[in-house]
Amino acid sequence: MANLIFGFLSIGSSFLGDYQNAAIFILVGMMLDSMDGWMARKLGAESPFGKELDSLADIVTFGVAPAILMFGTTFSYMGMTGLVIAGMFPVFGAIRLARFNIDEETSVKKYFTGVPITAAGGIIALLTIFNFVVPEAAVSAIYTLLCVLMVSRLKIPSLKDVPIPKYGTIITALLLSLIVVTRYNAAIEYSNWIIFAILAYLVFMLIHFLLKKKRLSEK
Repeated sequence: MANLIFGFLSIGSSFLGDYQNAAIFILVGMMLDSMDGWMARKLGAESPFGKELDSLADIVTFGVAPAILMFGTTFSYMGMTGLVIAGMFPVFGAIRLARFNIDEETSVKKYFTGVPITAAGGIIALLTIFNFVVPEAAVSAIYTLLCVLMVSRLKIPSLKDVPIPKYGTIITALLLSLIVVTRYNAAIEYSNWIIFAILAYLVFMLIHFLLKKKRLSEK
């Protein structure tokens, strides 16, 4: 639900013309989305209800929000045509999520079929943050490619069996990106949600470390 709230905040920020913070809200939602499955497993709270709620939140935060962001930053000059083009992103994302939800072997597979909508939405957000170095034509091309890849049959490794702290890696990449942007593009003012992201990251990693330490001591 926190993921969904940040998706809404991203949409609202795009309406206000605050595209940089709109992109950051998507990345914060991505961070929260990476935590919820881990927390549900640790708490023994996994359920079909949670799975459906997660998908509904994902289509807003990583489908609709990036599409509105792309329209405001790249396709707005095209008017209604630009809206239709931007609207393709949540459409393909919804197809990707629906296919994922009915795949009963998802939990045991070592790969995803098609690019996950979370990753696609996060890439759009990062492209917006780094728009001062990424040409608009390149952004449009990547946007189109991501739409196709979400519904493709391309096998994307899930990295489930790779012994790396995947969630920590995702969040660390997020924070490093924000640090780089604020260092080389200091003219942009960001909201205090960056502080929230850093604090949430620290709390998450502390909990992760304590639980891992407890599990090792029990062995």
